[in-house]
Amino acid sequence: MNDTTDVKDADRALKQKHRAMWASGDYPALASELILDLGAILVDACGIKAKQRVLDVAAGSGNAAIPAAMMGAQVIASDLTPELFDAGRHQAADRGVTLEWKEADAESLPFGDNEFDVVLSCLGVMFAPHHQAGADEIVRVSKPGGTIGLLSWTPEGFIGKMFATMKPFSPPPPPGAQPPPLWGSEDHVRELFGDRITDIKAQKRTVAIHSFHQPEDFLRYFKSHYGPTISVYKFLADDEDKVKALDKALTELADSFGDAHGDAAWQMEWEYLLLTARKAK
Repeated sequence: MNDTTDVKDADRALKQKHRAMWASGDYPALASELILDLGAILVDACGIKAKQRVLDVAAGSGNAAIPAAMMGAQVIASDLTPELFDAGRHQAADRGVTLEWKEADAESLPFGDNEFDVVLSCLGVMFAPHHQAGADEIVRVSKPGGTIGLLSWTPEGFIGKMFATMKPFSPPPPPGAQPPPLWGSEDHVRELFGDRITDIKAQKRTVAIHSFHQPEDFLRYFKSHYGPTISVYKFLADDEDKVKALDKALTELADSFGDAHGDAAWQMEWEYLLLTARKAK
């Protein structure tokens, strides 16, 4: 067996782990219950119009793909984890739109060069382990002058801090893998794309999360719904002390990001980077 075969086998195994991770829990429910508006925010920022060809990379259950289809665009929702598609199909049917669902690795998209008017990713490509490969594929399939739109959790925001908190409890990352929240750094994204994109517009925003009454509610929800969190706890399952330590660390983190405003219920603010650009002609 040669080195090339070894690398391909390792990458295939890594992607299978990622697929299983996102298929665990209930990410479609989380996306609908907590962050439903983010997909529409990205679609609006991209200025998607009827009849445009749109690709949603790492689309999950279609949080951005479905709002894009509602604008009359011809949309393909691609994702490494097709187990998420059924929920998306039901949501699309409820909203009266149709789109194509395609199993695809964000680091090796099964589409031609210069194929799409808009390529976007809402909390998606950021979780592909090799950031440069994901960026290269987004550029490749975009038409010259086409729109690229990205919405990613920031390193400084709650989800970024959550991943940093889980890191000491997690297995070592595979060689070459980078932390997902780096996609929420404008400097990092600019470095990934270089001079292949122009007209960059970047803005940090927050989404208010009202679904939890206290930090412990957040912890229970993410331990049952969110694949990356479930994966870390599965890794720790035989070490009760580490499970308790991670419970404590995540609860304290949630408490530090939560607040009650006047008579309002406890809420959290999660920061994300909204970035749009055009592929250089």
